Amino acid sequence: MDHSARVYDDITELLPDEENPSPLVRLNRLVPEGSQLWAKLEWMNPFGSVKDRAAWEMVRDLERRGELGPARPGRGIVEPTSGNTGLSLTAIAGVRGYPMLAAVPSKVPEEKKVLLQVFGAKVEVVPDALCPLPGSEDGTIGLAKTHAKASAHRWVMPNQYANPHNVEAHVRTTGPEIWRQTRGQVSHVFTSLGTCGTVMGLSKFLKGKNPAVKVIAVQPSPGHDVPGIRNVSELDVSQLYDPKLVDEVLEIDFELAYTVAAELARHEGLRAGPSSGLIFEGARRTARNGPVPCGVMIFCDDVFKYASNMLKHVPGLQAEP
Repeated sequence: MDHSARVYDDITELLPDEENPSPLVRLNRLVPEGSQLWAKLEWMNPFGSVKDRAAWEMVRDLERRGELGPARPGRGIVEPTSGNTGLSLTAIAGVRGYPMLAAVPSKVPEEKKVLLQVFGAKVEVVPDALCPLPGSEDGTIGLAKTHAKASAHRWVMPNQYANPHNVEAHVRTTGPEIWRQTRGQVSHVFTSLGTCGTVMGLSKFLKGKNPAVKVIAVQPSPGHDVPGIRNVSELDVSQLYDPKLVDEVLEIDFELAYTVAAELARHEGLRAGPSSGLIFEGARRTARNGPVPCGVMIFCDDVFKYASNMLKHVPGLQAEP
């Protein structure tokens, strides 16, 4: 591969790492005076989100262990997903020649359900919380586990909620990228809570470099409809979360996820999705309370997969202007 010329033999060579990082862009118009906030644009990853990192790490681990590949011909991937991990896994599965079965909550935006099918996944939609929750065997996690157990010759489940490679992806790539891009000056990292792979990996790497780095998780208020992220009260699903690695959890009214995403598009030219809107609002509030010398925000994906939700939450939008 040649990153300088942007010439690649395979789409997976575009996946981010320290030598090929996702962009870091400074915000200028919406940031309180005296602070610097930088957006890490994860929608620039080849399959469109921060989840490309974890998906690639988990698939490579399954291949190394012989759970996928020539030793298991015809075997594919099954995973419960609210969209982004499923999209990343589906794209990678297609490139590697594996079938993909995605168990998806019914409340996930239609755009994501369609995109999963466009990329080749078989999609099973079931009643469940917006983000898959543990417990009921009728939910997406239970369904995926049932497929993996009952048809082990056909399906293997990476299980993003318990897989340590979800964390390791960010120790190996995202953390080192941020450290290098900020020349070691990063003072704050703002991200969301979902599977918790991102926040745990970032904290482990960056605090290992500088224990003074503040890791701040931004959560939506209860009853939210922001796909892919969770309130702390919903984190029983994740076996990866360690609250000792997080300095602060900020709760933001989930409606602001959508209106602030529109604000970012209109004033900073960033096509940020709702989770990014939520994260920015948390970072902005932190900056209003005191200077943030070099704050990095993980902008997980872009707004295009959430057009139907934006119509519901952003005043003045019309499907047919």
